[in-house]
Amino acid sequence: MGTILSYPAPPLMALPATDARRTPASAPDPRDALRRATAHLHAEVDASMPLARPNPSLADYQCHLALLADWVNALRALPVDAARLDDEARRVDADLAECDRLLHVPHHDRPMPSPSHGMAPGPFGWGVAYVIEGSRLGGQVMHRRLADALAPHSLAYLQGAGRDTGARWTAFLAELRQQLHTDDDVHAACDGAVQAFELLLACSRAQECAA
Repeated sequence: MGTILSYPAPPLMALPATDARRTPASAPDPRDALRRATAHLHAEVDASMPLARPNPSLADYQCHLALLADWVNALRALPVDAARLDDEARRVDADLAECDRLLHVPHHDRPMPSPSHGMAPGPFGWGVAYVIEGSRLGGQVMHRRLADALAPHSLAYLQGAGRDTGARWTAFLAELRQQLHTDDDVHAACDGAVQAFELLLACSRAQECAA
């Protein structure tokens, strides 16, 4: 079964104590630190999302998207890149609207997005972005598994950026490493990623979808 988020999840390890005076070269690799800090949450998300059910249906996909819509709105309370959230919300909403049309039963009253304040993301926000961008890789794995079963829905959300998804992820990681210079930066990013996963799990627990 494909995972919800596809980047590998190594065993959780304690991160070293921070020292903001260290040079950039001494900071842990952001990607490795982020994976380690979120490994246990990553596994929990993979097991709890609606599309993790055996042989998920279009109704399960509708539930999955509704959950993500709630999650994106919850993320707006954090110091994150509003433009990235706006893009994610548009992609979720388009597929959710297609589900509603095909099933003839609107599942989710999609709330209007909270106002975007346009703040520049700091290290914490880059950690949140890591979770969002990583989910696009996982979406492609799921698209390959579900495209035939859930046709005629296009599953456009799961396709991410299509053939450019891998290149987008590589470019994001390069920018991530440029933005996080110290141990403190990396730890703040880990806090952001952890909080993003925890909000997603909270939305999952709050959702009431039929199995």
